[in-house]
Amino acid sequence: MKIVLASTSPFRKALLERLHIDFSCDSPDIDETPLPDEAIEDMVIRLAIAKAQAVAQRHPDALVIGSDQSAVLNGRKLSKPGNFDNAFKQLSRASGQKITFQTGLCLLNSRSGNIQSSCIPYTVVFKQLTAEKIENYLRKEQPYNCAGSFKSEGLGIALFERFEGNDPNALIGLPLIELVNFLENEGMDILA
Repeated sequence: MKIVLASTSPFRKALLERLHIDFSCDSPDIDETPLPDEAIEDMVIRLAIAKAQAVAQRHPDALVIGSDQSAVLNGRKLSKPGNFDNAFKQLSRASGQKITFQTGLCLLNSRSGNIQSSCIPYTVVFKQLTAEKIENYLRKEQPYNCAGSFKSEGLGIALFERFEGNDPNALIGLPLIELVNFLENEGMDILA
């Protein structure tokens, strides 16, 4: 069966390429509005499944991978900052704190209709950050399209004290350990 990543994210595409499997990408184009009083963990799983289902309609004989991610600081969802001022505020609030990334993952077999899904948490613990360090970081990396206002795969690594979690790929948006397990459950051994 072919594999389709229900995403146009260059970060997710780069992660999936690490598995050395052939795949294509297709944009899911779904409504990602949270439901009233919806828990973050429930939302990211629901959206990962919805993305996979949307793409599966165009790929009736495929394993479709859906993923969605949300970042949480002190119980509040973080959005992509969009600009320097918002990013500065986010990183100032994150200084000395933990941001937990909840990543929903879905593997949908469009032939059988079988859905596997999970939410994988990954936590980043920030150093105490001065305004000067935050400003210098933002000017150099400009991570304005990243939830949490940093790129862990880049210079953002200098902002952290430590990571907490089972799969560092979850931080970037595609938990590969769980994905490999899901693929194996569908009879695909990527090391065979």
